[in-house]
Amino acid sequence: MKTKPRLSFGQILSMSMGFLGIQMGFALQNANASRILQTYGADVEHLSWFWIVAPLTGMIVQPIIGHYSDQTWCRLGRRRPYFLVGAILTAIALILMPNAGVFSAFMPAVFIGAGFLMIMDASINVTMEPFRALVADMLPDEQSTVGFSVQTFLIGVGAVIGSWLPYVMLNWFGLGDATSASGVPLNLVYSFYVGAAVLIVTILWTVTHTKEYSPKELAEFASKEAVEEKAKFTDMFRDFVNMPKTMLQLGVVQFFSWIALFGMWVYTTPAVAQHIYGTADATSPLYQQAGDWVGVIFGVYNFVAMLFALCLIPISKKLGRKTTHAVALVIGGISLISMYFISNDQMLILPMIGIGIAWASILAMPYAILAPALPAGKTGVYMGIFNFFITIPQIINALFSGLLLKHLFGLEAIWMLVLSGAFLIIGAVTVMFIKEK
Repeated sequence: MKTKPRLSFGQILSMSMGFLGIQMGFALQNANASRILQTYGADVEHLSWFWIVAPLTGMIVQPIIGHYSDQTWCRLGRRRPYFLVGAILTAIALILMPNAGVFSAFMPAVFIGAGFLMIMDASINVTMEPFRALVADMLPDEQSTVGFSVQTFLIGVGAVIGSWLPYVMLNWFGLGDATSASGVPLNLVYSFYVGAAVLIVTILWTVTHTKEYSPKELAEFASKEAVEEKAKFTDMFRDFVNMPKTMLQLGVVQFFSWIALFGMWVYTTPAVAQHIYGTADATSPLYQQAGDWVGVIFGVYNFVAMLFALCLIPISKKLGRKTTHAVALVIGGISLISMYFISNDQMLILPMIGIGIAWASILAMPYAILAPALPAGKTGVYMGIFNFFITIPQIINALFSGLLLKHLFGLEAIWMLVLSGAFLIIGAVTVMFIKEK
């Protein structure tokens, strides 16, 4: 059995460059989708229901893409065709979502906006899952932590740019308070346009600068037991039942991590607007100011994640992957809870540092723990199945968090952030029950 050659840092960087563009679009969506939908008329207690389309499409799309990317080989390679198609569809959705009001003659803008949100998230999922599988395809096990940490670094770069773009467009390019025909501020509309352009450019960089191993080469790198006949689509259900034990244990951790993240993304803008700025009117300039500031602080946590991702390599070597991840989740949970006690918008930067540490670990450590436990010929499909443990908690949050917000928390969105912090701490406890391979 041959061993995969070690890749240089530059090769690993080029291999994951498209993640920068993906996460730029993802950051624009996370920081701004709620206020765009509220601009179109969505009530705060219904926001999570509109967001449910994102994890639903991810749950359906990622395992299918994972299965077929395992079986694909063409002139572009194994994973790269999915990068390219997903990037084009995501870019189209980024352009159309802030302009959904233009189509309001056909149906209410809020439903059209939710539809574009669904297309955007499905397309991001088409692009994202093969990137995870590409790291496992291309790198030897001892470089897997490096590969996923570099991805997390690039995720941070893209997310910082995407999060800060609306604020930059407003304050540096003088777009002011002007709005588009859809009623969405122009600084936000142009930010989505820039995000679409960067996404296409970075994906093309990865496609043109990465040479994937052929099926023959991958078979030579795999152990004899891992080389199987061409899988059928129905085998995916058998694979789900026979998932590695490490993956199932990680699934519990992912459940609590992602139910927390979903709550943070959906409710931070209304929470900051209500708790700090004193307004719940999504059409008011003050609310838009709060939304722009949420973009800035989201950029802070992504910037911290970008830097901390590189620290994960030496820290995990010293403490171990499990302990590193557990500590990071506790820090993130305490940081989210602390937002309840803050009354000044500038002070919100402090908890974002802790959230950034948790985010960096969530994006890297579970995959670094999982990758060595996966059979070589099933990497793509198992990475797709692993996405269930990301999407299911988001769907549960989407279904019930609005009811909690209305009937238990009196529409005070800040309590949803406190609850999210508690979930992260619970997730940290469950990490310690994982048995690593």
